[in-house]
Amino acid sequence: MDFRANVLTVAGSALIAAASPAPVLADAAPVTHDLMPAPLRLEWQPGQLVLDRRFSLGSVGTADPRIDAALARARTRLETLGLTLAGPPAGAKATLVVEATGAGKGVQEVGEDESYELNVSSKQARVTAANPLGVLRGLETFLQLARVEAGKAVVPAVRISDRPRFPWRGLLIDPCRRWEPASVVKRTLDGMAAVKLNVLHWHLSEDQGFRVESKVYPKLQQLGSDGNFYTQDQVRDVIAYARDRGIRVVPEFDLPGHSTSWLVGYPELGVVPGPYTLVREWGVFDNVLDPSKEEVYTFLDRFFGEMASLFPDAYMHIGGDEVTPRQWNASASVQDFIYRNNLPGAHGIQAHFNKRVNEIFTRHGKKMIGWDEIQSPDLPKNILIQSWRGSKALAENARRGYDGILSNGYYLDLLFPVADHYLNDPIPADSTLTAEERRHILGGEACMWGEFVSPETIDSRLWPRTAAIAERLWSPADVRDLPDMYRRLEIESVRLGALGLTHLARYEPMLRKLTGGQPTTSLRVLADLVTPVKEYRRGGLRIYTSSSPLDRLVDTARADSVSIRTFETALDRYLQSAPAARDDSALRAMFTTWRDNHAVLEPILTASPLGQEARPLSRDLAALGRVGLEALDSIRADKEAPAVWTERARAVVEASAPARAEVELAVVPGMAKLVLAASQLDQLKSMTPAEWNRKLDEQLRAAAGGRGEH
Repeated sequence: MDFRANVLTVAGSALIAAASPAPVLADAAPVTHDLMPAPLRLEWQPGQLVLDRRFSLGSVGTADPRIDAALARARTRLETLGLTLAGPPAGAKATLVVEATGAGKGVQEVGEDESYELNVSSKQARVTAANPLGVLRGLETFLQLARVEAGKAVVPAVRISDRPRFPWRGLLIDPCRRWEPASVVKRTLDGMAAVKLNVLHWHLSEDQGFRVESKVYPKLQQLGSDGNFYTQDQVRDVIAYARDRGIRVVPEFDLPGHSTSWLVGYPELGVVPGPYTLVREWGVFDNVLDPSKEEVYTFLDRFFGEMASLFPDAYMHIGGDEVTPRQWNASASVQDFIYRNNLPGAHGIQAHFNKRVNEIFTRHGKKMIGWDEIQSPDLPKNILIQSWRGSKALAENARRGYDGILSNGYYLDLLFPVADHYLNDPIPADSTLTAEERRHILGGEACMWGEFVSPETIDSRLWPRTAAIAERLWSPADVRDLPDMYRRLEIESVRLGALGLTHLARYEPMLRKLTGGQPTTSLRVLADLVTPVKEYRRGGLRIYTSSSPLDRLVDTARADSVSIRTFETALDRYLQSAPAARDDSALRAMFTTWRDNHAVLEPILTASPLGQEARPLSRDLAALGRVGLEALDSIRADKEAPAVWTERARAVVEASAPARAEVELAVVPGMAKLVLAASQLDQLKSMTPAEWNRKLDEQLRAAAGGRGEH
């Protein structure tokens, strides 16, 4: 049974076949797995459980509505394999039996046991856990194991013992800067459950919008949302939906900065009198609440009391980040308050504000979370600090006795390669924290800030990349094999698509929009090889507002691409091979496609208003294809490329490097290495291919450092 080969897609029950060795016999144990996140312990057993019309699902032990709902969802997902399953749940005699030996908490808690045991034989599968949460996690693993092979739906025989490394494994969604309806939140929860994430951090207020209904202060949503907000019934529905999937919902109300949407309806809370209008651009703005006014705390007490009854989780998030002190510094009344209370300036008055809000939270039975900036000696140790500054700041807070979670390195909106996220660890291998201090590191959260995502594009930024972060937070610290992660990530991507996530399904329609309805094959060649500009560069290249359409190539291109990794892998294999064993056929095919693609794509782009800006990129790719073929010819002939060619080829590569239309050709670094290799081929005669490659990489790093690149 070839465990890496077969994954069901949602369309027509078709199978995706990945490159893999010869199939393993059905009676043998698979040589690897495609689970994500990877479990703590896995032991393959001989044989497999066949899922046919006699297959049934049942539960024993502690009853819980979440288990019933999870079994119903599992049944639906298994039926996409083409199965007609047996009738009602069959208890202990079912083919798949789940058992919770104890009850779960009435409100899901941090650190609640999520461990489980999964045992699959040729006769029966059984998930056993201490509570319903563990059952939910074990069911997801079982569903990842299910596949179609040789026309049969099967699950390989296996014993799995699993538990998470960290108790806080979250994802932040920001519907404030750009609105995301409840349907998007729900399908995001489906994806989170599939990869065993357990916290939805719901960012609900911002300069650009206030997104939850308040019945106590209705002008918050009436004047601060453009009509786009979640009603309290919708919030309850999302919370129930999340609980069914073992996910906590933690709301964030960002204060005292990032607060324009509060002030539109209630300007008396601010330092300056107003009037205020919603912000339509991106950035950090001066509007802040006035911590010197007692009526601000009266307002917040009533508001947070209302929200505490709406959101059952023990935690609420205050934000607290990026507070600009200009309005405080310019206000005579605020400065007088600072003087009378002997506060150390702006930081002191923010610490005073945080302390007062924490008292409000405590009164309403909540614990406070905030970003790094909330930390001060006056705050009690029961607060939680979310770190955007990094693992060093997180560790320092742990040494002071504060619980914390890491988000630095997990900002999905910055569009770094997934490998960067995957290797980023809340507790790095070189950490000097003691065992007691490490207990304060609760985990981490991926962040999907909303400036450049819409309901149409958000899934392409979230998935499947979030699955890699989920593995970092669930699996053992030594699970770090990048090629294996990428192999499993592509399989998980298809599974997530089958769940209803749209990252795969929306790609072709967006390409078709760019071609004006013309065939997309040639545009796909280009789009698969470009990535959006990273970090915060996009906002500096063009003026954007909250109403700017997100339908260009930069919105269609992905941060990670199989085509880019295929090129990089083929190039590495080629350059690291001994001359006698070198095979350039894969690269030659790619370069030929690049070279010839522009002739087909250019007239399509020229005719499309949305596509025209991509024409220079297409021309650059064609030029890179020609250079690549010439480099291969030189290396095949075992003849070092002449200086005149090298100068011309480098010029082509360098001309292709700058961002155009806010995307970059991701193959440029690889092409720079190939040109350098062709120009220094004679050096290979006196060193091994590995030594030669190291020298090429050192030269390229030195050149990039001299240009100030990262």
